[in-house]
Amino acid sequence: MENLSGKTAFITGGASGIGLGIAKACGRWGMKVIIVDARQKAIDEALPFFKEKGWPVHGIKLDVTDREAYAKAGDEAEDVFGKIHVLVNNAGVDAGSGPLWKFTYKECDFAVGINIVGVLNGIINIVPRILKHGEGGHVVSTASQAGLIVVPGCGLYNMSKHAVIGMMETLASDLVGTNVGASAFMPGPVVSNLRNSSQEVKPESLREEKPKMPPPQRPNDGKEPPAMPDFSKMFMSPEEVGERVVRGIRRGDLYILTHPEFKDGVRARGEALLRAYPNEPLNEDLMKTFGMLVYNPIYDTQTTPGDPDWK
Repeated sequence: MENLSGKTAFITGGASGIGLGIAKACGRWGMKVIIVDARQKAIDEALPFFKEKGWPVHGIKLDVTDREAYAKAGDEAEDVFGKIHVLVNNAGVDAGSGPLWKFTYKECDFAVGINIVGVLNGIINIVPRILKHGEGGHVVSTASQAGLIVVPGCGLYNMSKHAVIGMMETLASDLVGTNVGASAFMPGPVVSNLRNSSQEVKPESLREEKPKMPPPQRPNDGKEPPAMPDFSKMFMSPEEVGERVVRGIRRGDLYILTHPEFKDGVRARGEALLRAYPNEPLNEDLMKTFGMLVYNPIYDTQTTPGDPDWK
């Protein structure tokens, strides 16, 4: 989807962090932006930036797990700006830490509801609208590098982000033959407020009191504690991340990635999977009869981006 000017982007979780960075990048490329978020205060704080720039913008308060409200949000977006061309399923929450068997059912319902079902709700509500007008479009869903390389002790988050990647690979396959593309966005470390915003949007019905962890004890050896690392040298800004997402939309990428430092980990995972297959003769009849199961050409569409075009 090369030409974005005048098109409309519908961005969930768009009022802060990565979502706001994507919204700003869409605005810079001439798009009309619908900022969708569960926090009205965050929406109100985000809108002035766009209005000062003279970029068309509209805010909609929405809980992405509320299907009836989602349908109304889609109607409202079309009433304001006409056709929707780009859907960014960015709304997501931090899922806490610990072994999978120690998560509570409420924690599971919260993480799965927003990180997985919320993405499905976006696809089911908005993709038919994009297909209907026939002008082309694109869908991006925010996963994470944790969807490719599991982070120990972050089971719920890992699981939910793996699910998002699978959804987008499937959606891209389903959209073959249309003029609508789909991307899984898997950022590395980005400056955001995910932990705080996750608590803000958690409904009362899914809240529960958990014992507070005592502060870590410093050794009484008279030595100064080690200096904290400078995260500003490692974490990408939401604005740069937003430009990378827009580049992925314009290129029609299946995967949008940010940090090449993760390549060795992804390669190790892929090689581990290949090593796990039994070293046995291939069943040629199975391969001919069920070719759609053993190989998906959607993966052949991904190419390597060139140098950044926003610096």
